[in-house]
Amino acid sequence: MTTRGINFLYEWMAEHLPNAMTSDPFAIRDFADNVTKEAEQSGITTYEIEEEVGNVFEVIFEAMLHRDGGLPE
Repeated sequence: MTTRGINFLYEWMAEHLPNAMTSDPFAIRDFADNVTKEAEQSGITTYEIEEEVGNVFEVIFEAMLHRDGGLPE
């Protein structure tokens, strides 16, 4: 298990998602593609991230749906 993958994802999301206001699946797919590309450039494989959090697209999608905070339904 790796914590560097999940840390990278959460730091990336904290930096890139606060100003994004969308629930468009195509835009979210772009975010997922960008975070995996940047992770790989940093030496972190997609497997390292998904081992901890599951599908990156789904994590970002859920984050965008629950922008106001609280627990998922």
